[in-house]
Amino acid sequence: MALDGIVTRAIAAELASLQGARISKVHQPSGSDIIFQIRSREGNKKLLLSASLTYPRIQFTEQSYMNPPEAPMFCMLLRKHCEGGLIEKIEQVGMERILHFWIRQRDEVGDVSLKKLVVELMGRHSNIILLDAATETILDGIHHVTPAISSYRIVMPGIQYQEPPQQNKLNPLETAEETFKQKWNGNIADTPVNRLVETYTGLSPLIAQEVMNRASHAAGETASAGEPDVSAIWKAFDELMTGVREGRFAPCTGLNARGKLVFSAVPLTLIEEERRTFDSISLCMEHYYGDKADRDTVKQKVGDLIKFLQNERGKNVKKLDHLDKDLEEAQDAEQYRIKGELLFASLHLLKKGMKEIELANFYDEEQREIKITLDPLSGPSDNAQRYFKKYNKYKNSLAVIDEQIKKTHEEIAYMDNLLQQLNDASLRDVDEIRAELAEQGYVRSRVPRGAKKKKKNDKPTLHLYTSSEGIEIYVGKNNLQNEFITNRLAHSSDTWLHTKDIPGSHVLIRSAEYGEATLNEAAQLAAFFSQAKHSSSVPVDTTQIRHVRKPSGSKPGFVIYDHQKTLFVTPDEDLVKALPNTVKNA
Repeated sequence: MALDGIVTRAIAAELASLQGARISKVHQPSGSDIIFQIRSREGNKKLLLSASLTYPRIQFTEQSYMNPPEAPMFCMLLRKHCEGGLIEKIEQVGMERILHFWIRQRDEVGDVSLKKLVVELMGRHSNIILLDAATETILDGIHHVTPAISSYRIVMPGIQYQEPPQQNKLNPLETAEETFKQKWNGNIADTPVNRLVETYTGLSPLIAQEVMNRASHAAGETASAGEPDVSAIWKAFDELMTGVREGRFAPCTGLNARGKLVFSAVPLTLIEEERRTFDSISLCMEHYYGDKADRDTVKQKVGDLIKFLQNERGKNVKKLDHLDKDLEEAQDAEQYRIKGELLFASLHLLKKGMKEIELANFYDEEQREIKITLDPLSGPSDNAQRYFKKYNKYKNSLAVIDEQIKKTHEEIAYMDNLLQQLNDASLRDVDEIRAELAEQGYVRSRVPRGAKKKKKNDKPTLHLYTSSEGIEIYVGKNNLQNEFITNRLAHSSDTWLHTKDIPGSHVLIRSAEYGEATLNEAAQLAAFFSQAKHSSSVPVDTTQIRHVRKPSGSKPGFVIYDHQKTLFVTPDEDLVKALPNTVKNA
């Protein structure tokens, strides 16, 4: 995993600036994440503590998080013991991926209490645990660990805190040359990378590979065919650890030899492409993780929805094939009428038991003969009536088939639109999409029995961006948001944007006056939050809201418009992410 003991040390060094800072607010936007709003000498900051099983981390963040309507119990506990509290110190445990926060707070009766917040960034064993600092008793943890889960330690309220199991590895910052060489030569059966990882605490395979890469480069032509000698490896190891010991961090990201994106708190010589450096480890992690954690959580939550929508889309595609065949037959209805009239005019030539007959077609200028299939079990008159029945059936069905084809195309477009929306949806957006499908009758409502149902006029989540000119730009991430932005929030002189003939978000420039920069940034948002986000020269239509309208009875989020101009933009993810944005309730 990329987040190792060295990255944790860099985080601890960056968080040292919070000593004496005050925790003003605590939020828990998801089951694994805590947000501290902090007031410090350097200004207000937002600190993310994540015990995600996939992407655990601690970092300052500029991202906006939508909080649940009701705060979880662990969040309420942190508010009770940490809100208003002063951060006395933050320390790393050795070179482990564990940080301790000491927080001093004065309670409602004036008594001062000291709490310790333990943040364990250990993959699927990650946790955030609040302790009474004096007794080391657990007040609660964001993830409970019961005896059924672990026989080694329990994380439950009232239990004495026990550290994660010791790995009995050496601290790489305290290792001398003699010890290093002795350990290296004592485990020659293992691979060089594994020898380092298994011997020293806090070293990830990435850092071990970096040590070997530096040693190989330093050894040059004198290096043996298999690996550099132990002296070259020690020199590379000691050089890297000296930088870590002295706090000389240089966060970076880039692609390794296998084309995989990696990040580090120290410079990496093994980065081959797309090297990028950062002023702080938080900025580096913000770039590396981006919205990976949110996307991963959303992916788990929307799996059933995606499968349902894909199945519904597949059914409609098959239905369209059948309707096209029916349409072909229905368009031949006139042939059935002609055959019926020819049979009636020639009843004297028909006999029961005949399978077919050839008759002159008096509707044809050349009177060419036409072969007509007969039912041998029916009489002459019944055979003629059978063709007239087919004629009436298909003639009447033409209008119905046309209407069904139109509706089926709308259904496919609706499913495509929802699938696209799920690609960029947050957890709150997913809930709104699910509620929309329940309201439309596609799925059952998940509102618990007895709970209040959302009113139709309830206002949705809004995603607000600010252009480089300071103009507000709203982006709808689902149909509920699209309809609110376009039909209720917008003024007639506001500008509306949408990708041309491509499923995507409704984008609204909330101003009658703006410059080219704002228009380009709004078009970028429309292209980025669409099905064509990975394409180039994406067509984006722009028009004033007065020219946008919703047809009666149409699907949610569907509109028609005119007086549009079409811009062509290539989505730029860095530009979109650089725009200040916030998530709020309408």
